[in-house]
Amino acid sequence: MRRLTRFRAARGRVFRSLAERNYRRFFVGHSCSVVGTWMQRIGQDWLVLELTGSAFALGVSMVCQFLPVLVGGVWGGVVVDRVDTRRLLMVTQAAQALLAAALAVFSLTGTATLPIVYGLAVGLGIVTVFDNPARHTFIAELVGEENIVNAQALSSLVNNAGRLVGPALAGGLIVLVGVGATFVINAVSFVAVMIALWLMDVTALRRREPVPRAPGQAREGLRYVWHHPELRLAILLVTMVSVFGQNFRVVFPILASDVFGGDARIYGWLTAALGLGAVAGGFVSAAAVTVTLRRAIVACAAFGVATLGIAVSPVLAAALAAVVLLGVTNMTFNTLARTLVQLRAAPEMRGRVMAIHGLVFLGGTPIGGPLVGLLCEWRGARAGLLVSGLACLAGAAAVVAFQRLARSGNAL
Repeated sequence: MRRLTRFRAARGRVFRSLAERNYRRFFVGHSCSVVGTWMQRIGQDWLVLELTGSAFALGVSMVCQFLPVLVGGVWGGVVVDRVDTRRLLMVTQAAQALLAAALAVFSLTGTATLPIVYGLAVGLGIVTVFDNPARHTFIAELVGEENIVNAQALSSLVNNAGRLVGPALAGGLIVLVGVGATFVINAVSFVAVMIALWLMDVTALRRREPVPRAPGQAREGLRYVWHHPELRLAILLVTMVSVFGQNFRVVFPILASDVFGGDARIYGWLTAALGLGAVAGGFVSAAAVTVTLRRAIVACAAFGVATLGIAVSPVLAAALAAVVLLGVTNMTFNTLARTLVQLRAAPEMRGRVMAIHGLVFLGGTPIGGPLVGLLCEWRGARAGLLVSGLACLAGAAAVVAFQRLARSGNAL
């Protein structure tokens, strides 16, 4: 009986944000959309490989998608702080649906070319400049600060459940009917989240006051992060993991085809294993009530160790087990770092701070993707994973060193 009581209490902690009706609606809509998103990611990667057979070209496609975030991410946060977040999200979701539909048309008609794929990836990146900080900022409006940790973890859990289901479905569909089906499903899936946003009870939202238009607001956001040591070090950790560690879409296709001699199914299994681990990590993160920089450092180091485990795995089964562990640590780190940054930011700065987080989280990929892709072509996928794992361990060690310097009076 006591165990049952403890189980119910733990379940209540994990799903407490769902008590909010608006958050439930967002949760359901996002759950539908994210499966399609992950199916398109697998489909786009495989389409690029079919067109070129090059890991470097795959890295360039990621550059096209995430370079706009690197260039314009901070200004996206300025827009989020100035406007109604819900309405902005309705626009960005509709734009993503149209881009997915366009890619579906080109793929199904056999007219897709590498420049077309790159161009649509750039379009998606431009939308992401506004969608990413808006989505994370909107969560605080749905649940309030007391449940931000839980709501962020549940939203990440949904994303990684999609990573589990979407790639497995995409791998099978690509083999059976072709890559175009993944883009069709993604285009349709955005309808669910747009309906959820439309049905929101706007009177129950915890809206912040829009920031009046003024010059220098992007620079103000950068200065704000720099002058808050905990934010600064958290962003440094996210940068290291983003640039060096989260290049799964570059490494996994090469690991599947060259190391384990597989096809799209093996790539789907690897990505699904990552999602499985992330789902497990999501439940652990959702039960948390507080976050600290120390926990983020430990999660970053564990992520690096898991990456090294994949690099030295002798057979596919061992690699899949290591990828599951990678998913657990990746989910834990991302949730801790994102929530820490959001909680430590003042409400009127939250859009810009989350945009800076998104800039390094998504914008680091244009830097790391091609580099890791070239390394994989030159020395193989295992070498790319080794460098990624060691870089993440070095990042965790650097943040610990910076903390010690700050305590001794020599601030970073």
